[in-house]
Amino acid sequence: MPLGIVFCAIVLAMMLIATDLAVGSDWTENQSLVFGVGASGARGMLSAIAGSMMTVASLTFSLTIATLATASSQYTSRLIRNFMRDRLNQFVLGYFVGLFAYCLVVLRTIRDGDESAFVPSLAVMGGLLLALLSIGVLIFFIHHIAESIQVGIILRRVTNETLRAINNMFPADVGEPAAADPVLASMRTAADPDEDVHDGYRWYTVSAQRFGYVQSLDTKDLLARAVEIDAVVRMSADIGSFVTSAGSLCEIAIASPPSEKLLDDLRSMFDIGAARTVEQDAAFGIRQIVDIGLKALPPGVSDTTTSVMCVEHLGTVLETLAARSIPDRVRAKDGKVRLIASGRSFDALTGLCLNQIRQSATANTAVMVALLNAIEAAGRQTSDDARRRTLSRHANLIATLARDSVTCPDDLAPVLTTANAVMAELNSARPHPA
Repeated sequence: MPLGIVFCAIVLAMMLIATDLAVGSDWTENQSLVFGVGASGARGMLSAIAGSMMTVASLTFSLTIATLATASSQYTSRLIRNFMRDRLNQFVLGYFVGLFAYCLVVLRTIRDGDESAFVPSLAVMGGLLLALLSIGVLIFFIHHIAESIQVGIILRRVTNETLRAINNMFPADVGEPAAADPVLASMRTAADPDEDVHDGYRWYTVSAQRFGYVQSLDTKDLLARAVEIDAVVRMSADIGSFVTSAGSLCEIAIASPPSEKLLDDLRSMFDIGAARTVEQDAAFGIRQIVDIGLKALPPGVSDTTTSVMCVEHLGTVLETLAARSIPDRVRAKDGKVRLIASGRSFDALTGLCLNQIRQSATANTAVMVALLNAIEAAGRQTSDDARRRTLSRHANLIATLARDSVTCPDDLAPVLTTANAVMAELNSARPHPA
């Protein structure tokens, strides 16, 4: 975005200069109060604007880096990418650098002298107006950067990203769910190139040949390719998991050995990078919220309020998970199984939300009660017995931790009362919520 803004600023400068050349200077001379500035005055004003813009751009870069350092040390380093992707930060940086480039382009066209004198009055006035507007941009940036490091704003942003990822949870957009298939029953869980799995089909491993985190997957192309070659693709690496160069991305069941071109095509459908992303990986969004909560729990920090806020936002995520169905891992196209995904279950995602914070919340009754409230809210959103048993088990673990770590009876009583009420609610039959 900053580079695009710089390009637009250069184009704007050239357009205004061309307009000045086309209409001439007669009409601008008649408006001397607005455009009445000579070549030396225009050059001096644009030089001052260009110099000040570079100073302000340096200030904004410094504030951004300081914000990144603060967020990384106080919350978690996994939040840095969120600040780097902030469109408002990118716009402000691009605006100041773009105005600097605008002034340079206009400056080079100003000429003085009796015969060849030329002052692009419109372009000079445009630079002045953009400079005045930059005052508001700077004030807005300082307000935005101060607001963006508040824990509530950070948690809200990460939670919204996580909820979007849950609403588009992989592999819901791949083909259609497949019922139990006799072909799948004959397929071993471990790939064996020498094993005939069904009617001459054999498993072949697709190695990653590069290391990093699986950031995303081109699901439409993967399904189309599987249909084209009449194969079944079974994912070995889940979205968000780390793979080594010799590790397996997926396995393909096909009648004849796959060509190198086919293997390369399958590898190209997996996006592998240095860090996880949240677009297709809801677990990474949960991971960020949990990390912020864990940073606030150690005795040396003891920021219980931040931990409770994290648990409250995790409760929102749990409610969404409890209310929606986890997509079937076995996907079909035209009635034939084509993809066996490697997805996370409700049990695994619930454990990711609750386990580490519970384990670190020893003797912290406020965090324990917040966890129980989050479990209770999630339980109201589902009538599925298995999910309610999972939530009840986590409530029981919190009650056990409270008995083992809280020594004061007055502090222990509210936790146990809440835990017993939550478990009683979860273990009772409940109709599906409206």
